[in-house]
Amino acid sequence: MDLTERTSAQGLEAYIRGERLAASDSLAARDILVQIFNREREEDNFIVPAVAEPLLVWVISGTAVVEERTLGGEWETSHVAKGDFFLTSSAEPYEMRWKVSGADAFEVMHIYLGIPLLEKAIQEVLGGSGAVRLRDISGGHDELLSMLLEQIRVELTGHKAVSALFLQGLAQCMAVHLAREYLDSSADDITHRNALPAFKLRRVLATMEANLPGEFSLGELAEEVGMSEYHFSRLFKKATGHSPSQFFIRLRMARARQLLLETDQSIIDIGLEVGYSSPSHFSQVFKREVGLTPSQYRK
Repeated sequence: MDLTERTSAQGLEAYIRGERLAASDSLAARDILVQIFNREREEDNFIVPAVAEPLLVWVISGTAVVEERTLGGEWETSHVAKGDFFLTSSAEPYEMRWKVSGADAFEVMHIYLGIPLLEKAIQEVLGGSGAVRLRDISGGHDELLSMLLEQIRVELTGHKAVSALFLQGLAQCMAVHLAREYLDSSADDITHRNALPAFKLRRVLATMEANLPGEFSLGELAEEVGMSEYHFSRLFKKATGHSPSQFFIRLRMARARQLLLETDQSIIDIGLEVGYSSPSHFSQVFKREVGLTPSQYRK
């Protein structure tokens, strides 16, 4: 298969099937390019070339199961509906497919913000210079972002004469919001993950389970999967519903419950085996997590 690694914001339209319903003027002239599409109800696996500008895709209507992966990687699944969004900053092409459910049309809006505008917003937020580094988000939901995007949609579809000044103002608001909420210095290394990939999650859990008696180290776990601590914590919580430290405690308590029921070890020794040198601390944590003291649980 021929592989086009990069294309322009305008050129990406040719790679994804669907009917274009509306579009703004050029990105260079307005700091923002907006396109609204009615997408096909089912799209088989295809390759999406990378685009220089970060791409934000907002679901206007319809529900769908969308799958993405880096080339040759594992598929990551997102269940999306009206108001959900994707944010893509990857410098590499990636694969995508989806299937729509329900009767509603699958309409989406593509928004490209100019790099100079994003850089200005990031510099303001950081208080200095900084490159455009936005996290990749799949199937996210952001009420403030949705409000801004809805105003863009209405301006583009509800007025005979679209105001470039109005769109520029909304673009500036979006750029600042993205800079405040979605900056990530490790975004260049992590592409298209809405949760920690399964193989990395398994690796982290194995490391946690092997080190239950030891001290919890967020830095070591993040290093294990090649991520920043911030990005790792966020994706781990997305995958499990708990922060890494909370999940580590839950693993400790699961092991303690097993030992209390299946062995004759003393409560002190069980506490030591799951990392608590103080019996009172072990009992306190166990009761908080399980609802009973270790001795009550064992009865």
